[in-house]
Amino acid sequence: MNRFIACLTIIILSFLPMAAQSADLKLVVLGDSLSAGYQLSAGEGFTDQLQKALDAKGQSVEVVNAGVSGDTSSGGLSRLDWSVGPDTSAVIVELGANDALRGISPELTRKNIDEIVRRLTKRGVAVLVAGMLAPRNLGPEYAEAFDPIYSDVAKAHDALFYPFFLEGAALNPDLNLSDGMHPNAKGVEVIVENILPKVEELLAKARS
Repeated sequence: MNRFIACLTIIILSFLPMAAQSADLKLVVLGDSLSAGYQLSAGEGFTDQLQKALDAKGQSVEVVNAGVSGDTSSGGLSRLDWSVGPDTSAVIVELGANDALRGISPELTRKNIDEIVRRLTKRGVAVLVAGMLAPRNLGPEYAEAFDPIYSDVAKAHDALFYPFFLEGAALNPDLNLSDGMHPNAKGVEVIVENILPKVEELLAKARS
């Protein structure tokens, strides 16, 4: 009987996702509604689909959703310490879209993103800065001040940089919800496919 139970346990564990077992790395996605899975069903959001993609690649990593809908860069900074625990190996910083939608000063957004990345880097956490672009209806001056924030911060702290989080899905009605801003499940799939090589680079950096 004991042998039967032991064999049954091994079989069950073999079918569990890698992240449900003991993972080598913990990857936290610190973001807003774009990564939190806004209005999506379980398994459809960014972190869930990224977890599946990394599992398929044989990556031993647990992906944690630390996205809060409506969050600004100020909100992300204020909750940084409790959102990103001491056991975190790597972080994807996906913040700033709500700053731009609210017309918040790019100088403040820059200051917040820089402080987030600075603190994480100081802790020895590998960081991937996911860029965002300002809505063009805010005018060229706003875009010129906002768009370079992410590449500048990544360069300043030797962090990895992904130019545009919504690459491949933005402005495509087939890949977004009816609001035209948030990706649907298919849109998230496109986002994950595009960002996956950079995430794997991030995990390699975390292991080194």
